[in-house]
Amino acid sequence: MSLGSRLGIGFMRAIAPLPLPLVRGFGAFLGRILHIVAVPRRRVVDTNLAVCFPEKSQAERRAIAKETFVYVAQSWLDRGWLWHAPEKTVASRLRIVGAASEISEIAHGEEPMILFAPHFYGLDAAATALTMHTARPSATIYTTQRDPMIDAWIREGRTRFGDVAALNRVDGIKPVLQGLRKGGLLYLLPDMDFGRDQTIFVPFYGVQAATVPSLSRFARLGKAKVVPVVSKLTRDGYEIEILPTWQNFPTDDVEADTALMNERLQGYIDTMPAQYYWVHRRFKTRPEGEPPIY
Repeated sequence: MSLGSRLGIGFMRAIAPLPLPLVRGFGAFLGRILHIVAVPRRRVVDTNLAVCFPEKSQAERRAIAKETFVYVAQSWLDRGWLWHAPEKTVASRLRIVGAASEISEIAHGEEPMILFAPHFYGLDAAATALTMHTARPSATIYTTQRDPMIDAWIREGRTRFGDVAALNRVDGIKPVLQGLRKGGLLYLLPDMDFGRDQTIFVPFYGVQAATVPSLSRFARLGKAKVVPVVSKLTRDGYEIEILPTWQNFPTDDVEADTALMNERLQGYIDTMPAQYYWVHRRFKTRPEGEPPIY
């Protein structure tokens, strides 16, 4: 347990009571600094945007990149109040909108459901909002952090409200399916490059991207419906939009299902490109014989 981790967590606890405009203002300042000094990560963002939005001008992509670093910093600092502020404060800053029947089913239903939650910067806020509004058992899959103190802090934050199980990625498929078959919710974020193992290559903005086909497989094996959740950082907190259940999904074609997932994700991203997690090297794993992108 490092001193840095203790100080970092202590800082997040300390800023939890502060007014949101003050936290967001500091986040905006920090984000602008990060865009200047975090050169390797800025290159990743610039490369991602050039690959995915070749039709945009360099100036347009630069503006998106600057804005995305602000969202990185603001959403990270927001975890202070998400995970440590009083429940009333947290609830007042999270607004759930969208498909009424799906919202009701998340709260009160009994059928297995997978919440497809792409990596927008509000993903932790969305998870918190949904677990605050349901008594149903739910689960999320996460990657263990190297620092045990940070790992415990994140796990506690993500399981703060509701009946939530934080499943480790290395635990495999069994606990995931057990939860679904009991009528639970699965908060799934499958839109990252996790390497070559257990992934397939399907298009993402027209470029072959290593993609985990877990959405299709979990939905089929768990007999679960898929409901997209799109989280948006707003001036007053976060807006969590629940979209209608995907019809005729999954099919027997895992590759086609996964390609459809990426295609629909593109539509969500296009509505607010700066709020997507471009700091991730989405194209780091290449098909055999293809040159690296980064």
